Amino acid sequence: MNQTELIGRICGRPSNYGWFLGAGASRTAGLPTAVDVTWDLKRRYYCLEENQEIVRQDLQNNAVKERIQSFFDSRGFPPLWADDEYTIYFERIFGEDKERQRKYINAILSEERVTLSVGNRVFGALMAAGLCRVAFTTNFDTVAEKAVAEIGGQSLSAYHLEGAHAANVALNNEEYPLYCKLHGDFRYDSLKNLAQDLKQQNIDLSNCLVNAGNRFGFIVSGYSGRDESVIRLFQRVMESPNPFPHGLYWTVMKGAAVHPSVSRLIEQASENGIDAHIVETQTFDVFMLRLWRNIDGKPAEIDAKVRKSRISTVDIPLPPPGRHGPLLRLTGLPILSLPDRCHSLTFSVPKDWHDLRQAMAASQGELILTKADTVWGWGSKDRIREVFDGDLASITVQDVPNNIRVVDNYHLKGFFERALSTSLARGRPLLARSRNYAAFLIANPHSTSLDDLAPLSNLLNYTSGDVRGLFTTPTTEHPNAEQVRWAEALRLSVNERNGQLWLLVHPDIWIWPPRARKDARDFMDARRRNRRNRKYNELLDAWLGVALGPHRRDSEIQVSPFGTGDAIENPQFRLGSRSAFSRRL
Repeated sequence: MNQTELIGRICGRPSNYGWFLGAGASRTAGLPTAVDVTWDLKRRYYCLEENQEIVRQDLQNNAVKERIQSFFDSRGFPPLWADDEYTIYFERIFGEDKERQRKYINAILSEERVTLSVGNRVFGALMAAGLCRVAFTTNFDTVAEKAVAEIGGQSLSAYHLEGAHAANVALNNEEYPLYCKLHGDFRYDSLKNLAQDLKQQNIDLSNCLVNAGNRFGFIVSGYSGRDESVIRLFQRVMESPNPFPHGLYWTVMKGAAVHPSVSRLIEQASENGIDAHIVETQTFDVFMLRLWRNIDGKPAEIDAKVRKSRISTVDIPLPPPGRHGPLLRLTGLPILSLPDRCHSLTFSVPKDWHDLRQAMAASQGELILTKADTVWGWGSKDRIREVFDGDLASITVQDVPNNIRVVDNYHLKGFFERALSTSLARGRPLLARSRNYAAFLIANPHSTSLDDLAPLSNLLNYTSGDVRGLFTTPTTEHPNAEQVRWAEALRLSVNERNGQLWLLVHPDIWIWPPRARKDARDFMDARRRNRRNRKYNELLDAWLGVALGPHRRDSEIQVSPFGTGDAIENPQFRLGSRSAFSRRL
């Protein structure tokens, strides 16, 4: 299951799901995680034993961390990333002195350090709006309480180790929202922090979580799963009569390692017939904001507090035409018309972005796809069926809006950019490529019709070549050093200004392989050093001559990405050839 599918499930009935939050959910508010605390404890112990002075900021230096870790390795401490690192170092520093523990935790988790991120604000909004009824956490801090107070203007009293017996009563009486801190609250004396404390969870709070697990699905976020007692608690839910009726979804950051105990838990849950998945997501903030955007019927006053910055209409009157002052040339070409229809594709197995990128690569440039509520695309129906090879459920017609600034239409920007780059490259010695933030036209170094690149080569002498003396650094994924190559490029970006859509064009340099772009920065800076004012103006003219072909100034250019097909298979774009300009009065 991917992030988009999970968000779709939650948005259908948000109140069906309880949440389990770990330190990762509080780190976005500026508070330390267990890893951060562990390194701070190591620093303190090392300074005491070695009579050194190392401040917390020095831990950002890997050399300092390696020196400290070598000290502990030589003395038989747990290896780096061992599950018991945190508790071992805590015990060495504080022993069993609960008061010193509490004072230390109070200092590092002080509310003065908390700055609510958008993810925290969304969580507070979910609880304040009744969209999240129950939540459990291993955190000691007050981030959730502060978020509910700031966003909803309500107070949130957490159930913790002191007065734990009341939690189950509150759940049975449906006194929502219910928020439980399994390991305690740093403002109180009772905390579960050391190894012997964590061997057994509080009975009352444990029973409350098991009870909740029989009523709600659960989403786990920001939690690694290193605590065996918490894993056992989830296993207790699975042994109960109605475990996780709406599923168990354990979110992890993309590319992050999954703790073995979490993998075993999800496998066990699936074997027991529970809809259980490990779901890769982006950061906690991105995941929560995407979730919030897709929930229908949000209270407007709460929504306004969640999204502090919002797109608003600005109406600044333009000055009247004049003949005085310098003329400023801008890099935008007016988009006079956009296609208004495309294919809408559904599949027997849902597709994510990785699947769509593979499909476009397999089509060899004959399909242009994006992901909305369904998959949208341009290209021939026969080619679509061929590429997806029996997995296609339906092809229907979809109206394409042209307002790219509406939140639900953000996917259109890349859709239009990919189609425009493919259209402008067709029949010319250019390559069309897309990255996350823009599309590119690249001077094709292997083209047999280089005469069409004459406007560029006449101005720049060369349009492609090797970066002399620069090779890629071998990695596990790419073990062989490769010669780094370059080519002149034009970056394309669709944007809206003053109610008009523009194709912004910026001369750039493309690097092969793309992962070497950072290494080639000096080369690119040297090549672009004199591209200012008149030279940049000439370069822009040269690129328009290549990308648009022979044309008159202030004419209309009509382009399409493919050679054949009707308006739905082969969309048409109309561009103005005269770039935008402004005059200072």
